[in-house]
Amino acid sequence: MNTHTLPSAAPLGARPAPVEPAALPLAMPAALATPVPAHVAPRAPSRFALQFQQWIRDAVPPLLGLALLVLAWAAVSMATSGSIPGPAATLDQAIKLFSDPFYSNGPNDQGVGWNVLASLQRVAIGFGLAALVGIPAGFLIGRFKFLSKMFNPIISLLKPVSPLAWLPIGLLVFKGANPAAIWTIFICSIWPMVINTAIGVQRVPQDYMNVARVLNLSEWKIATKILLPSVLPYMLTGVRLAVGTAWLVIVAAEMLTGGVGIGFWVWDEWNNLNVMNIIIAIGVIGVVGLGLELLLVQIAKAFTYEEVKS
Repeated sequence: MNTHTLPSAAPLGARPAPVEPAALPLAMPAALATPVPAHVAPRAPSRFALQFQQWIRDAVPPLLGLALLVLAWAAVSMATSGSIPGPAATLDQAIKLFSDPFYSNGPNDQGVGWNVLASLQRVAIGFGLAALVGIPAGFLIGRFKFLSKMFNPIISLLKPVSPLAWLPIGLLVFKGANPAAIWTIFICSIWPMVINTAIGVQRVPQDYMNVARVLNLSEWKIATKILLPSVLPYMLTGVRLAVGTAWLVIVAAEMLTGGVGIGFWVWDEWNNLNVMNIIIAIGVIGVVGLGLELLLVQIAKAFTYEEVKS
């Protein structure tokens, strides 16, 4: 006869025997117990995807602005019954013009490329002369209080004068349209460079000048070692303002003086009642001005530094 031994009942009031923790099964949450497939796990976006998203964010607002401009242009063309050409017709004419931008059929019939180059040449000469005079003058005016007090009234008096008011003086003195236009560029470009350079010199920390005085540095070393690195951002800002003003003025000056140039081309097309070419010329003027601005911005970034914030 088989007998089964039953566990003896614990006496009343006795505590149950402790159970070892290792004997208890570990209960895991269902979410952790179930493995997550690899294709469901989130992945960090690639570098190319991040760059593409940033490019989209940067490109969409300007494109929307240009689209709005084209729509407004088309609406004005429809409202004027086609007296102002629409975007499509102007684009077709621009393709024809830029298919041969450097043709030459005489002094008064040249391609848009020659006109733009002639205007840029005048701007480069006038702007370069203004930089050679204006930047050193700004250093001297900002460095010495006596010169600042002497020239500030002259600058305040002549700076507000319209650039085209100087054109007859140039025609009278130089006896020629081309040097008169260059003179006009020079006189309108010099003021931003003088003023911004002088302001930059005056804002150099006084501690720097005190150190230079203690070390008994010469004026040349003060200008090249202390003033120039500190003044460079102000000077480049003046250069940017000056080149923008010069490109604005050359168009108006060439309208009055004639010859080859983008301003003369606009006026000649107006005399021929060719509004479509005038609109194209406006676009060319804007694109060239934007290119000059972007070029100087890149130059300014190359010669300036940003303070590292801790």
